[in-house]
Amino acid sequence: MLSIKLAFRNLVGAGLRTWLNVFVLSLVFILIIWHYGVIDGWNLQAKRDMKTWEVGNGQYWQNNYDPYDFFTLEESHAKIPNALLDASRQGIGTPILIHQATIYPEGRMQSILLKGIEPSQNAIAIPTEALDVSIQEIPMVIGSRMARNCKLGVGDVTTIRWRDVHGTFDAAEVKVVDIFSCNVPNVDAGQAWIPIQKLQDMMQAPGEATIFIIGEDQDMSQEIEGWKYKDLSVLMQEMDEMIKMKRVGGSFLYVVLILLAMLAIFDTQVLSVFRRQKEIGTYIALGMTRPQVVSLFTVEGGMHAILAVIVGSIYGIPFLRWQVKTGFEMPAGTDDMGLAAAETIIPAYGAGLILTTMLLIIIITTIVSYMPARKISKMNPTEAIKGKIQ
Repeated sequence: MLSIKLAFRNLVGAGLRTWLNVFVLSLVFILIIWHYGVIDGWNLQAKRDMKTWEVGNGQYWQNNYDPYDFFTLEESHAKIPNALLDASRQGIGTPILIHQATIYPEGRMQSILLKGIEPSQNAIAIPTEALDVSIQEIPMVIGSRMARNCKLGVGDVTTIRWRDVHGTFDAAEVKVVDIFSCNVPNVDAGQAWIPIQKLQDMMQAPGEATIFIIGEDQDMSQEIEGWKYKDLSVLMQEMDEMIKMKRVGGSFLYVVLILLAMLAIFDTQVLSVFRRQKEIGTYIALGMTRPQVVSLFTVEGGMHAILAVIVGSIYGIPFLRWQVKTGFEMPAGTDDMGLAAAETIIPAYGAGLILTTMLLIIIITTIVSYMPARKISKMNPTEAIKGKIQ
């Protein structure tokens, strides 16, 4: 207790030097929490959006289907098994038929993925109910990115061309009946959604599908011959790896920040030991042991971190709460990178993140403070009182 009182008195007596170190430490403390809060918020929001718009609660893939190899699409469809048909009728999920096609908006040519889906489905958030309409053209729903790239609007009519399972090319007119906006590029960019029965007729593949999406709140993971079950850990693997890369990249920045802050603490402690030799000698002459004096200087350094947490809380809590309220605007063009990212990310600050960061700062600061304080154990009390280093 005596060491703590003396350490606090010495820190306050140091004046501006102490508060500059405290401010730098508090800034590092808040920056670490803010950055990792943004990453965690992005992670939570991206996974939630992917479940809602793209992956549901898991998927079944036809054995030949490989989303990274377009050449497999011609063979990546098969009869929908009875188990999946029953699940679809019960509203547990929905089949999706995927096929390559070419669209000709305003005479321009663009390759797209044509996806057939049940208009009455509720497994994912795409507004497929708009496809349940009787018109001369094929009804089509597209995302805002697709609409922007093709310069299409609701009510526009254009031409698509495809090749059926027998290799015969055909073409027809499609009409945009709805345009949706979402944060998941994989259901938007370069893709068009039409009724699955219509696409089956176009491909001459009646009753067939490429994948089956299980509804977000549903559970289904049975073995089905000819189909592979993919759980969320597989479907969201890319997002998890991206978040890990972001965390690793952010770690380098904060290592630099912490090193700069620790250098300031180290220099302060070295200067303190050098300038306070008479004080150190007096402590020893009055009966304090060398380890006690070392601990006093170590506690002084460690209290920088404790004061930094207090000072950081004063301006950090309002700032972090404001960020949770307003969010963090993602840079322009992020959605064009194929990442599930909202325009505004709401940070997520967990108790574990805050406590871990707090302990990290305190422990590192204490260790750095102890290093120059070890020199005290080698001092001769008499020479120290005279202001001379042994």
